[in-house]
Amino acid sequence: MAVSGRQTGRPTLEEVAARAGVGRGTVSRVINGSPRVSEQAKAAVERAVAELGYVPNRAARALAGSRTDAVALVIPETEARLFAEPYFLDIIRGVSSELADADKQLLLTLIRSEQERQRFEQYLAAQRVDGVLLVSVHAADPLPDQVRALGLPAVLNGRRTEDEPVAFVDSDNTGAGRAAVAHLAERGRRAIATITGPLDMYVARCRLDGYREGLAQAGLDAGEELVATGDFTEEGGRQAMRRLLELRPDLDAVFAASDVMAAGARGVLREAGRRVPEDVALVGVDDSAVARHMDPPLTSVRQPIEEMGRTMARLLLQEIAEPGEPAEQPRRMLPTELVVRASS
Repeated sequence: MAVSGRQTGRPTLEEVAARAGVGRGTVSRVINGSPRVSEQAKAAVERAVAELGYVPNRAARALAGSRTDAVALVIPETEARLFAEPYFLDIIRGVSSELADADKQLLLTLIRSEQERQRFEQYLAAQRVDGVLLVSVHAADPLPDQVRALGLPAVLNGRRTEDEPVAFVDSDNTGAGRAAVAHLAERGRRAIATITGPLDMYVARCRLDGYREGLAQAGLDAGEELVATGDFTEEGGRQAMRRLLELRPDLDAVFAASDVMAAGARGVLREAGRRVPEDVALVGVDDSAVARHMDPPLTSVRQPIEEMGRTMARLLLQEIAEPGEPAEQPRRMLPTELVVRASS
């Protein structure tokens, strides 16, 4: 058959998708007998298959019809950051314990480049895992949608937007920001700054929203010079704290959107001769080992990280066991809690 003036061999999956007016993943699901397709789309694909004379690869179909008993946990970070930040390790611990109880193998995948992302997509297309868990996704990350297009169950840790179409497990990040600021205001702090996470991540924007809501409720200044963007790393916290001290040397409190960034901020405050909490009170998020071992111990908003990992795994296992497009993707929001220590 001729396509775009070029003679091709046997019809491809892409050509079937174009003829049917659907995505490649929908064609794959129809061919593999997945129930996660509407009757209208199924009929369109079946017509296109008949018209084009498409013959599926039998080996691929046989592989797709079987379970692998493996689940991929995808973290788009380097090894150095993975092992430096307690958050990721706690998520892995929660996911691993839940999958072990279900006799599922955990495949930990780090994606650090576009090339690695494309290679992972090819791996998924070969139906080598039963489902995918994704952590630390940014707003423009297409991988969750690509996973779903391949007909694989997926659950996110956090979400990309308020209207996230993929199943997710999150914590009350806006509430975390509000609680931190309310605590600092109650302690008499009046120039409360914040170090945010990267603002292309919904979690960071929610914590910033909570910070601003907390300031409004306390009747405090919400000037932009009190906001510095970080990246959830210790070095990012250090750089942001330096910017804040330059812009607002009179600040008397800092809400850092993670314990790791709070640790970086703590180092800069010490170098600048600012005492914590006498001169500057400090609050983080996560209630990780970093918070407990800081000097002084860090006040932090606890989120149940291991429980988030376990809940993600449970939702994914349920979808694997009961395939089919649910009327609404599962959403789980877990509560946060302020843990007061000596830093504030």
